[in-house]
Amino acid sequence: MKNLITDIDGLLVGNATDETLKSGTTTLVCREAMVASYAVLGGAPGTRDTDLLNPDQTVERIDAITLSGGSAFGLDAAGGAQGWLKQQGRGFAVGPVHVPIVPAAILFDLANGGDKDWGDRSPYWDLGWQSAQRASTHFELGSHGAGAGALIAGLKGGLGSASTRTASGITIGALVAVNALGQATMGESAHFWAAPFEQDGEFGDLGLPGSMPAHVDRPFTKLDTTQEASPVNGNTTIGIIATDARLTKAAARRLAIMAHDGFARALWPSHTPMDGDLIFALSTGARDLPDDGAAFIELGALAAATMARAIARGIYCATPRANDRFPTWQQKFAAKNRT
Repeated sequence: MKNLITDIDGLLVGNATDETLKSGTTTLVCREAMVASYAVLGGAPGTRDTDLLNPDQTVERIDAITLSGGSAFGLDAAGGAQGWLKQQGRGFAVGPVHVPIVPAAILFDLANGGDKDWGDRSPYWDLGWQSAQRASTHFELGSHGAGAGALIAGLKGGLGSASTRTASGITIGALVAVNALGQATMGESAHFWAAPFEQDGEFGDLGLPGSMPAHVDRPFTKLDTTQEASPVNGNTTIGIIATDARLTKAAARRLAIMAHDGFARALWPSHTPMDGDLIFALSTGARDLPDDGAAFIELGALAAATMARAIARGIYCATPRANDRFPTWQQKFAAKNRT
């Protein structure tokens, strides 16, 4: 177990980052087409090909999922990933033609200090191709791929991942780009809201504070951290929850809904009108899930916990870059200053 979503056999992840742009793309590639659905609970999503993931729609399986910076421009990244997959002969068969199915979601990072003067054509199609081409079982977290330009309230966001294996051998993995309006830490302290779920010191091993930090009861958002025009406050946390348990599209949708609890346990506030919070759910179908309600309830609960851990890891692993608007967690909470 690498504590990555790629601990699930058959999943590969690739990042493509443009440091000048201060943005990037992350693509999850399925070795074989897999069952998927999604759930949006934020009020400002940006998506491509998500309607077909509803349980009543015809297409059952997808080839990849793209998460990208760039706001609506970043939706071009799915076209790049689709182009690379087409070159591999992948896709949904329509007569003699194969169409790779690549749903996508984007986050807003256009006002983060990067150079967005790209001329007539956005760079995201190329970033999508590169991220799909680079997909492997190992990938970097923090300020890479879709997390390269991410910001949260007062800190840099980032790309996070985590995995869990149940007693019965089923694996759950999360991948998330964290660019939330809200805060991932408790009040004015370094302690993550996701602390109760941390495993093996994966995001600092601080645990819960000995006493409640100052202002822990006050929602702290990007609106509190800048006096600039509202576009800098563009937000969204976009993620993928995956499992090797065999699920229908309807069950995958329910898993995505339950995994949103991980957003609420790791970010406060979450699911606001200014966030486009979205989770894709993916099933490789390699293992049978016991046919009882308790097994699925456990799966959904662990999916939420795994997502919360992935969110905290994305922020914990962020690294500094030129022209950053906010410090990283590591910069703000050096070991001697942690409380």
